[in-house]
Amino acid sequence: MSLLRAQAKALLGIELSDRQLRQFDALTELLLDWNQRMNLTGITDPSAIAVKHYLDSLTVAQVMPRVDGLRLIDVGAGAGFPGLPLAIAFPKLRVALLDSTRKKLRFIEHASDSLGLANTSALHARAEDAGRSSQHRERYDIVVARAVAKMPVLMEYTLPLARPDGQTVAMRGADAYDDVYAAANAIDQLGGELFTIEEIQLPTLDNPRYLVVIDKIRPTPKRFPRSAGLPSRQPIR
Repeated sequence: MSLLRAQAKALLGIELSDRQLRQFDALTELLLDWNQRMNLTGITDPSAIAVKHYLDSLTVAQVMPRVDGLRLIDVGAGAGFPGLPLAIAFPKLRVALLDSTRKKLRFIEHASDSLGLANTSALHARAEDAGRSSQHRERYDIVVARAVAKMPVLMEYTLPLARPDGQTVAMRGADAYDDVYAAANAIDQLGGELFTIEEIQLPTLDNPRYLVVIDKIRPTPKRFPRSAGLPSRQPIR
């Protein structure tokens, strides 16, 4: 984990303690153990996990206000990325990890308990349902998603969860600028506005990653999100 510690500091200004590095080591062991029984990740080399899962997840801190007590929700958390690494690195960040697949949430819950993460909660729901629930609608300072859906669909999953003056952070690949263009109308209808597209170059990777940051400038109209499944079948155009 020496690479993770060095790059987190050099690239992102994040100082990881020995305890946090032990937590990342333990998370790797758990991930590889559970991966033998269920499909959590196709990345099984520990060094690659450190870069492609952990360091990639921590890049969100590049655009995230570093204020104690912020509420963040990871939409489509899967095996817990970026939510779990962010929870490890920022113990005072309150992290909800949302996924519609119960078995993946079991891993997240087990990992959180094993690592002693008191700042996480697992939420079993479709993003559309969470976005219509009074417990979650417009309750989060930061809504983040990695590799979940095409951008117009993703905006309908995420922006209803962000509070006014909050932000959505979409972690994208090489097509980030085209993605934003395709989602421009959806972003506007859902109460958002493009703030920035941040390019991140991770060590050992050839292609840069992009963080698309959308400001929530006004409340999302009550008709959004639409019922479960409809955003992906009929994206906002």
